[in-house]
Amino acid sequence: MYATTGISDDLMEATRKATRHMIDHLAENRGLARGEAYILCSAAMDLKISEVVDAPNWTVSAYIPESIFPEE
Repeated sequence: MYATTGISDDLMEATRKATRHMIDHLAENRGLARGEAYILCSAAMDLKISEVVDAPNWTVSAYIPESIFPEE
């Protein structure tokens, strides 16, 4: 798995940040166009609320399994 995180005092904004970080990773490290990365995230990415104790901040993690990519 590869994971990114987003942190914000708003849950939806933390989710957007985690997703944007994943799109950045896929574009920069996997050679996907940003649109392709977005589509892949909508189909294969899992989101988890990772932390709620750091009030008022939420930490959201986005996960993509590395196994979906062919070996280089």
